Amino acid sequence: MACRSGCCCGSTPLNEDNARFLLLALFIIVYLLCGAAVFSALEQPMEREAKERWAQRFELFREKYNLSKKELNNFLRSYEEANVAGIRVDTIRPRWDFTGAFYFVGTVVSTIGFGMTTPATIPGKVFLMFYGLLGCAATILFFNLFLERVITVIAVVLKSCHKRRHNKAVLPQNGQQLPQGGGASVAGGSRGGNRGDLAGWKPSVYCVLLILGVAAILVSCCASLMYSAAEGWGYLDSLYFCFVAFSTIGFGDMVSSQRVAYEGHVTAVYRVGNFFFILTGVCCIYSLFNVISIIIKQVLNWLLRRLEAPCRCFFTSRGHHPHRHPRRNVVAPGHLRTRRDPSIETDAVNDSETDNGRRMSGEMISMRDFLAANKVNLAIMQKQLSEMAIGHPRQSSSGSRQNGFSGGVGALGIMNNRLAETSVDR
Repeated sequence: MACRSGCCCGSTPLNEDNARFLLLALFIIVYLLCGAAVFSALEQPMEREAKERWAQRFELFREKYNLSKKELNNFLRSYEEANVAGIRVDTIRPRWDFTGAFYFVGTVVSTIGFGMTTPATIPGKVFLMFYGLLGCAATILFFNLFLERVITVIAVVLKSCHKRRHNKAVLPQNGQQLPQGGGASVAGGSRGGNRGDLAGWKPSVYCVLLILGVAAILVSCCASLMYSAAEGWGYLDSLYFCFVAFSTIGFGDMVSSQRVAYEGHVTAVYRVGNFFFILTGVCCIYSLFNVISIIIKQVLNWLLRRLEAPCRCFFTSRGHHPHRHPRRNVVAPGHLRTRRDPSIETDAVNDSETDNGRRMSGEMISMRDFLAANKVNLAIMQKQLSEMAIGHPRQSSSGSRQNGFSGGVGALGIMNNRLAETSVDR
């Protein structure tokens, strides 16, 4: 692939994957800076007003009951410690009975982590480290398997709809399809070609994004109705809680199902509904996030392709690349790159063999050759781990390299070659 990173104009060329990684890191940094600016402008005035109101109330309370500032601060620190342990002014459900502990471990393994309940003992904190290590890994695997099945079901449904729409486009007549500007043989030939097109058809990532987005919105709206009725929150506050909980952000400022009992003797039904909506919402939002990541990767690939032309013009005017022997997978202009076997096993040729001929059998191996051999062994191990994670050998075709979605472990590996934008035939 030609120069995609835009960084090859310097002294050190970049691998295409490294260029994409650096571009994504730059985007995240800029995104964080913009988000910090927006939230600072929106929330800082409210914070200042809250501090002023608290200072006034603090002074009025201290003067009314003739308390020293030190005594009142010590009392407030004691309340803060009680608040961390789960003590509130209003009556709430016990934090560490079996149902409360089950709610807590659910927030741990799902990585939501509301923060309203935390272990206070040393044995509890130590046990949480090991418990969360296995539980979070198992839950992430469950989310990936859920994503795999969701993508498969959506692909099957969309393909069947596409097939029906295609069949309706050509109406049968006398047992044969209608010719379109030609004889029966032309119609028969087009029919065979259309079957081939249907066999290789895959849904677009934008259709999958639309379906998952609609599903996530429906789940969030239905859950918000339940939380508004049961918790007494506003509808927008309930939507805010749904996004924070379903996306596993889990601030902890709003937490559902914390009362001892709810009106109308529907406590058990509400707790079951709360568990169902959180589980379904987390799965939907997780799948939606991973599909959005595919689109972000598409944008990064588009930016790399846009940066390809300036690099070509630069090296055309200069004549030659500063590196006589480009490294493997180096992002360099296409006319300067040597064609080599893309497989990992046959890509172990090092520079010492190409420059000075093959080493003599009695010559001691150099540190450069040793590092090159270790690099090849590491690449082979990464390939094996990727195949084990995906569940089938990776397809090393030129189309997957050109598409920019050839690799990926986890969610990206699951969606590889399942959508039109991640297909090796694209």
